[in-house]
Amino acid sequence: KGMEEWRIPGMALAIVQNDSVIFAKGFGVKVKRGSDPVTPHTIFQIGSTTKAFTAALIAMLVDEGKIKWKDRVTDYVPDFRMYDPWVTREFMIEDLLAQHSGLPPYSGDAQAFFGFDRRHIQKSLSFIKPVSSFRSEFAYVNHLFLVAAQVVENLTGKSWEDNIRERIFVPLKMSESSYHKKALMEGRDVAAGHHVQGHTVTAVPMDLNWPYIYGPAGGINSNVMDMAQWLRLQIHDGTVDGVRLVSAENMNFMHSPKTVAAYDAKKELGVYYCQSWIYVDSRPYPFVWHNGGTTGYHSMIAFWPEPKIGMVILTNESSNKLAEALPKYFADLYFGNAQKDYSQEALDEAKKEKSEAHAKTAKQPQTVSASLPLSSYVGTYSNPVYEDAQVALRNGALTLHIGPENI
Repeated sequence: KGMEEWRIPGMALAIVQNDSVIFAKGFGVKVKRGSDPVTPHTIFQIGSTTKAFTAALIAMLVDEGKIKWKDRVTDYVPDFRMYDPWVTREFMIEDLLAQHSGLPPYSGDAQAFFGFDRRHIQKSLSFIKPVSSFRSEFAYVNHLFLVAAQVVENLTGKSWEDNIRERIFVPLKMSESSYHKKALMEGRDVAAGHHVQGHTVTAVPMDLNWPYIYGPAGGINSNVMDMAQWLRLQIHDGTVDGVRLVSAENMNFMHSPKTVAAYDAKKELGVYYCQSWIYVDSRPYPFVWHNGGTTGYHSMIAFWPEPKIGMVILTNESSNKLAEALPKYFADLYFGNAQKDYSQEALDEAKKEKSEAHAKTAKQPQTVSASLPLSSYVGTYSNPVYEDAQVALRNGALTLHIGPENI
């Protein structure tokens, strides 16, 4: 029912209880109007649920005594620069993962779409003006996770990708997971991404590179069987099959609140960003989660630490909120709470937001002044973050080219 409401072609879901995968199933199809079914081994992009993998690499280095959470970033990435010199000096390792930088939400993200590399995105931080005081407000960003990955690379002498493979994928036996575009495009059991635009569900190109440029923030490809292994690690405080990857102390640190994201006084319900995780003080037990989205995919991982149960949901449609609704459904059933239609609530809210956005859309004035000749707009336009943009006149129309890939 939820897949029909949100127009999701395919989805996979797994549930872990204690130390066992008690449910794993695929629903729907890999490609709209196709017949190839989604299985528990079908690969999806997992988006920002990748962030917790980067945080885990930092935690491992803390366990090894190579770094401390409260160390200054500049001690490990000497050319790290924020807009404000004081913020640059005071920025700690844990600040990279706590979403309280003071920068605008999602600032600089378009750089990856235009083909700018990780190094350029990191350097652009010094040009992005803050919109709030450092550590005072929640604001979701992606670029700082590239800096966290740079910390890992500088300390280990290996790439973020090599660290993910050697320190996480191999010991957790996540053999079907990857972190590059080629694996997604050439895989045999892969779901195609989709997006709902208006009344149409459209498959999106699989050769988009931006998730992998932003790899440490959202570039892992995986399935629910592999992600169930990752979930086991979270539920069991850093241990899987008797092998400890992260200390219990640092697992708890990553799952603990660092930044207030939202608070509902009537419900006495707080939502907090941790270290690449989100903590909700729900009843009867708090739960920890993170979602993720790319062009065509949407994911969710959630677990309840005390009863040691959790779930992972991967979908091949980018705009749905069913992935967020399902853990709430599950919690009500499992803990005996009153049941609600969370999917319908999210649908109603999405419809309301769309209506409000349409109402705010600027209307064309009745009298419109004539534009200048198109040749007047031709030229080079510069910005310290996005560098030079070239506007040219070709075949009677203006074209804009920006970024290393000249998009």
